[in-house]
Amino acid sequence: MLSRRIIACLDVRDGRVVKGVRFEGHRDMGDVVELARRHRDAGADEIVLYDIAASPRGTCADPAWVGRVARDLDIPVCVAGGIRTVAQARSLLNAGADKVSINTPALERPDLIAELADAFGRQCVVVGVDSRRDGDGEWRVRSHSGDASRMRALPRRTLDWIAEAQERGAGEVVLNCMDSDGTRDGFDLGQLAAARAVCAVPLVASGGAGRAAHFEAAFRVDADAALAAGALHDGSLEIGALKRALDGAGIRVRLT
Repeated sequence: MLSRRIIACLDVRDGRVVKGVRFEGHRDMGDVVELARRHRDAGADEIVLYDIAASPRGTCADPAWVGRVARDLDIPVCVAGGIRTVAQARSLLNAGADKVSINTPALERPDLIAELADAFGRQCVVVGVDSRRDGDGEWRVRSHSGDASRMRALPRRTLDWIAEAQERGAGEVVLNCMDSDGTRDGFDLGQLAAARAVCAVPLVASGGAGRAAHFEAAFRVDADAALAAGALHDGSLEIGALKRALDGAGIRVRLT
């Protein structure tokens, strides 16, 4: 069995790391290079850089600051934020990213998934899924989630979109359960388990991490990786201690 991965996510706006609750009220958490280096040194298996302003602004993550971060790291780096073309993805990969992640642009033009997979291999293509439970009990996707004022609720069901995305060439799916995001109350295990049932590629749990027990629970429902942001940035969750706790619970992780 492969080791379960711990991923540190850095939501970036104008070169600064920010974090909100349920995608609102973002506060400054520090410099992107400094925080990425700190998480690498603490034992993160991967860093995700998410330019949260890119899609709402109609721009793309900037290869310049991505390159500044990637040059400083020796672990995989995934970049998200407004990637709409193969050329944009190539510029980020050339800057040092190992993978690119698409969300709103994929919802707007699903063929983009296959185009990126054909150009770079599906192992480089991550599809991020921002999901929220609607009043009728169905999980549905959201787009433009980096800006609360521009976020859009779509009719597409989350599980249907996960199935379609992998059929089109996604090599990994990040499921961000928006109702849990930033709460530190734990991942949405019901939604995660439902996604696992339709997802045959690596599945990353996102939204709600606050304690080691939350990661253990996500791995018990067979997530391949789990992602955290704010709890790592402010030091309330320490990666080394988290991994030791998981190892002690019988979860295979890469110990540093």
